[in-house]
Amino acid sequence: MSIPCNRCDRPLPKWELARQDAALCPECGASSIVRVFPALFAETAPVATEPAAEGEATCFDHPGKRAAGACGHCGRFVCQLCAVDFKGAVWCPSCFAARDFKAPAAELDNSRILYDSIALTVAAAPLLVWPFTAISAPVALYLAIRYWNRPLSLVRHVRWRSVLAVLIALAEITGWVWGTAYFLLKVRA
Repeated sequence: MSIPCNRCDRPLPKWELARQDAALCPECGASSIVRVFPALFAETAPVATEPAAEGEATCFDHPGKRAAGACGHCGRFVCQLCAVDFKGAVWCPSCFAARDFKAPAAELDNSRILYDSIALTVAAAPLLVWPFTAISAPVALYLAIRYWNRPLSLVRHVRWRSVLAVLIALAEITGWVWGTAYFLLKVRA
């Protein structure tokens, strides 16, 4: 692989490319700004890919080749030829080409805290021991309202647990207010 001069199209020598700023052409003397991957200077043997056997994972771009790994960003399987090792991770060619290397890599979620389920549990579980609802109802109401806009589960896309937690919590709070008012009126009478 050679990089041509931008004036005379003769290949620039590798020692000029290694400077990573300006490369001078030995033929015409033109200065070119050249930035190349360090892999250009590495002496490596050709990559040998193996054909995939029946039932093995195959490369996304080369369906007949055995997968050597999975892209850490999109999850596509890649063969040894397509795998790009960069910053300690395996990348597929399309993710590597589309990536903005100045921005920090985004971490993919593989789990989430399900605040809607927590709120529903806090609201419904104390119904078995009714006096605890005096504490759990406001907590469940707070959790449901506070985390309403948080992302839901990775697979679920509805907020019925949060709505149910709010309804149960409001019913419990209404029961406590009504019961307290009834008790106070009964004591006065």
